[in-house]
Amino acid sequence: MRFTTDSDLCEIRRREGRLDEAAAHGRRAVALDPGDAAGWYNLGVAHYDRLEVEASISCERRAIQLRPDWPGPHFELAEGLLLSGRLEEGWREYEWRWRLPGVPPPVPLAILERSGQAVPKPWDGCPLPGGTLLLVADQGFGDTIQFARYLPMAAALCPDLVVACSPEMLPVVRSLAGGHRAFTTWEEAPPFAAYAALSGLPGLFGTTLGTIPAPVPYLSAEPERAARWKDRLDGLLPRGYRRVGLVWAGRPTHGNDRNRSLTLERLAPLVALEKTVLVSLQKGPAQAEAARYYGAAPMVGLGPELADFADTMAVLTLLDHVVCVDTAVAHLAGAMGRPTAVLLPYAPDWRWLLGRSGTPWYPTVTLHRQPAPGRWDEAVRGALGEVTGHTLKVSGRPARR
Repeated sequence: MRFTTDSDLCEIRRREGRLDEAAAHGRRAVALDPGDAAGWYNLGVAHYDRLEVEASISCERRAIQLRPDWPGPHFELAEGLLLSGRLEEGWREYEWRWRLPGVPPPVPLAILERSGQAVPKPWDGCPLPGGTLLLVADQGFGDTIQFARYLPMAAALCPDLVVACSPEMLPVVRSLAGGHRAFTTWEEAPPFAAYAALSGLPGLFGTTLGTIPAPVPYLSAEPERAARWKDRLDGLLPRGYRRVGLVWAGRPTHGNDRNRSLTLERLAPLVALEKTVLVSLQKGPAQAEAARYYGAAPMVGLGPELADFADTMAVLTLLDHVVCVDTAVAHLAGAMGRPTAVLLPYAPDWRWLLGRSGTPWYPTVTLHRQPAPGRWDEAVRGALGEVTGHTLKVSGRPARR
């Protein structure tokens, strides 16, 4: 029979959102057994969620000293370093993600073995003038959108470049300048000489905060599709109204969705705006909330009509502003240079850095952060002020559900 330890309780309470208790259990665990790497690892994760980043980094370094080959602390260390802007070391530690349990390699071994030439090697970032470079759009949709900016840099070193991506990401890859080849099933993979994960390109190119490539916009909507959506929205939305796109929830399967997503009801200050029409871009189970909406600002729920990201990109070109949580639409709007307010949880994903109201990844995006875990009101009010420019009046009629 296995007893629940303080280290276990640290992680259990963290997942429940009881962060003070989690940290207390974690500190007790390492005090009782300072040689237990798991205790330091769990305490480090709890510190990250409490936004005690330096303490988190210290704990993960201690766990690595005790168990150098354990990928978990390396990956958590990477997140702390990247969040705090120490990108050079952060990218190195970030490569440990491939050793995490359940994470498949960027290219299946069978594909490497049948490539038609000597088994391809991971790309080292050097010129590859005589062979094909395979870039794999790994991780989530937002990651692919964020790191797609590196494709032109890779193509300058390897003119024969091909991208492996999910079907959902084809519109993104095709939107980039250069006309990169892309495929969506491994059976379509051509012979290639080297490969790299798209999320590994920032490290390969030695990206620092001062050298993030940001030629925004680097994505654009298909002109024909944008024209069709313009006709649709012009006939659907009231004239002379500000158009504000909304996304309030990400995919429920995301590991941090409990913290990053909210409900439409939490956006009450926005739904009370006058002379504003809200355009819901929400997909997934949360889009049903739009059907129960009632507020001063009219809302149009486009989620069921958005067949793919090409549709979303077309609609984004027709909006005055976007307010969204940390999900793929935030990256898409940022990459298109659209004015966007992103609502962030207290302990954000590493890419949004610490304490900034803006981001070097997307110059037209502003960040509105929770001042404490679960506190969305201040972030929503900040987004409201950005959208209105502090000039529009809010209706006295409360929003009802």
